[in-house]
Amino acid sequence: MNKILVSLCMATALAGLSSCASSKHAASMTDINGEWNIIEINGSVVVPTPGQEFPYIGFNSQSGRVYGHSGCNRLMGSYDTNAKPGQLELQPMGTTRMMCPDMTVEQNILTALAQVKKVQKIENGQIALCGKSAKRPILVLQRRIPKATVADLEGHWLIKKAMDLTIPEGMEKTPFIEFNTATKRLHGNAGCNLINGTYVTDDSNASAISFPQVISTMMACPDSNVESTVLKALNAVKSIGHLDDGNIGLYDESGSLVLTLSKK
Repeated sequence: MNKILVSLCMATALAGLSSCASSKHAASMTDINGEWNIIEINGSVVVPTPGQEFPYIGFNSQSGRVYGHSGCNRLMGSYDTNAKPGQLELQPMGTTRMMCPDMTVEQNILTALAQVKKVQKIENGQIALCGKSAKRPILVLQRRIPKATVADLEGHWLIKKAMDLTIPEGMEKTPFIEFNTATKRLHGNAGCNLINGTYVTDDSNASAISFPQVISTMMACPDSNVESTVLKALNAVKSIGHLDDGNIGLYDESGSLVLTLSKK
């Protein structure tokens, strides 16, 4: 299993202790749309058998389809997309029939999914799947980063968001980054100053990327908040992933989204 994902699961395990009793953070069907790693089952961090895929579940809010992987077999099923916020009605899940050396994680996931009745938003952007009356989440889900490669960065990208800052529209100098994947160089604007530099990849991990050698011009600007946030985000980047809306996401070591890029 990916070392970053293991660290992320261990660091976020306490989120599963959140109560399922409150209705203040009820999740809607739109909130759960997409793919999610299953990082915790009944309070225990998920550690899959080496060599097996990390378990995840996906929700398609248009078709009502549920899909995913239990760590051994593929999952498939459906859910009620018209359910009220906070309610989640899963139909009985089906799986493929492959046998694996250790089926414990899969059996625990299938047992837990059969008990799900509620869904809530909890810490760090995670989702809790809860039973009808249980106070503790049955399953804790962390947004899955769709696979992408550094080669996908080729070209000119507008910076739409850095850390938690949405880039304002109509800026005099629109923040952007242009990547040349043949030379591993980048050029752009952080919101005021030009930025130039190189990036580092990892031959063993096609989605790994970092920016240790980015420099900027030194022009003074009336408001440097956007620029400082963009540069801070670039410095934290460790990997790349596709986003549901077709944009590209750059993530830090913990798997948190720090830059959102949109193709110009």
